[in-house]
Amino acid sequence: MSSANAPPNTPDSPEPAESPERRRGIDHLLTVPRGIAQVEFQPNYWTGLVFLVALFVGGWQFGVFGLLGTVAATLTAYLFGVSWRDRISPGLEGFCGTLIGVSLVLYLDARWMTAALVVGGAIAGSVLTSALRMVLAPYDLPTFTAPFCVITSVMVIGGPSFGRVWAEHAGSAPPSESAPGTAMTWTYFWKGTFNGVGQVFFQNKWYVGLIFLAGLVIAGWVTGLVALVSSLIGLLTGWALGAQAADLGAGLYGYNSVLTGLALFGTFVAVTSVSAVYAVIGTVAAAGLTAGVGTLFEVVGGHTLTWPFVLVTWVFLAAVPMFNKIERAG
Repeated sequence: MSSANAPPNTPDSPEPAESPERRRGIDHLLTVPRGIAQVEFQPNYWTGLVFLVALFVGGWQFGVFGLLGTVAATLTAYLFGVSWRDRISPGLEGFCGTLIGVSLVLYLDARWMTAALVVGGAIAGSVLTSALRMVLAPYDLPTFTAPFCVITSVMVIGGPSFGRVWAEHAGSAPPSESAPGTAMTWTYFWKGTFNGVGQVFFQNKWYVGLIFLAGLVIAGWVTGLVALVSSLIGLLTGWALGAQAADLGAGLYGYNSVLTGLALFGTFVAVTSVSAVYAVIGTVAAAGLTAGVGTLFEVVGGHTLTWPFVLVTWVFLAAVPMFNKIERAG
């Protein structure tokens, strides 16, 4: 019997082509892990899936609320008509929602009220993302995590005024409050390096940071190396300036440096030996600014978030056109 006349399920039959509807459905689903991966500028859905695993390892609430924020932000952008191809499909409309979800469950605990605030915050963050894109377009600057910073800062600052919001406030005292001192130990050093990677997602367990690092390595070994080195630079900067050792060990001086290093070396700035030096300067600046932003926000709990990364990277990218030896990527 010829293959042309064979029954559909025989081995000789050609495999049916995947339907456009199925491909569309898969692409829609993959926007979620891509959105999670875009927290660290990666459009790779495998990276996003590893990041999601890391969040669940850190605690079920981080995985669930991170997913909730990602989906809410992505759906908002879709319903309002943001470009699917340029923005939604690569995950660029989801990552601020991820961080809103993870941060609010950390600060407010896992409750129905928190879930409602995550959805509302993700919706507001989506609108703010589009607004900031319009404001920053003339300067060719990305929004980065600024929408997340604004929404989460507003909610955490205003939270104590609302009893139902703040009823089970989880608290967020720095580790140095219970373990003060600047004496550095080997444990603080190696754990702090991995924690600097994990703290991008508010995770302070070194093995969770290692899983996040593995996700970045999946995107590219250079990406993973840049993240690890940037975290180390942030930690060493804090140590050199005399930061509290427990805070260094928790990665609190590394995560803004991680994001800054990734942004300034390969993502938004072309890779050269000069840009490597430029990125190192940026990572040092982000670590140095961490304490300043934390002190500025101390009156409302000291929630530094990723403000140091956003402010430093905006400045460094805005300066690029003036430097003949540094070029924007792509």
